[in-house]
Amino acid sequence: MTTYETMPFHLETERLVLRPWDESDAADFCGLLSERGDGTPTVGRIRTAITGLLTATETTGIALLPVQRRAEGDFIGYCGLIIGRSTLEEPEIAYELFRHAHGRGYATEAAAAVLDAAVATGRKRLWSTVGAWNTHSLRVLEKLGFERDRVSTEENGEVVWLTRALARPGPRRVNRERGAGG
Repeated sequence: MTTYETMPFHLETERLVLRPWDESDAADFCGLLSERGDGTPTVGRIRTAITGLLTATETTGIALLPVQRRAEGDFIGYCGLIIGRSTLEEPEIAYELFRHAHGRGYATEAAAAVLDAAVATGRKRLWSTVGAWNTHSLRVLEKLGFERDRVSTEENGEVVWLTRALARPGPRRVNRERGAGG
């Protein structure tokens, strides 16, 4: 089994901060999950889930991270790497945002930061699985260079499997030639 570097657990972009979970995220996380239409989990249940996420992060070296807007400081969702339907060697990228945060490029921005973090771990490939109905999420993944691998049928409908090869950035070449007058 290959050993991978631990994923950075604090990521910043121009507009977003991705950071480790805190117990204080439980109420916001409940609100996000309730938007799915399957009912609202209890805050106690979500606190337990957050503890599980933190434990999994310690064990695996990858993380699903809360996403907050830098300027506003508000929780708008999560993004990160999970084992999901895949493996620790080739994890899945996962994200979910509040509906009010859709259509502003936040998912693409957060997922791009997670892709960079995945490259830094030394992994060679990521997966994502998305309901075939979720055209917005599929578009985000296409923007990030994911390609469709296959479609499976599960109890909740068709699931599109996508993959993306990761290349570790090579050393930068420095042009040592100097032009006239340089």
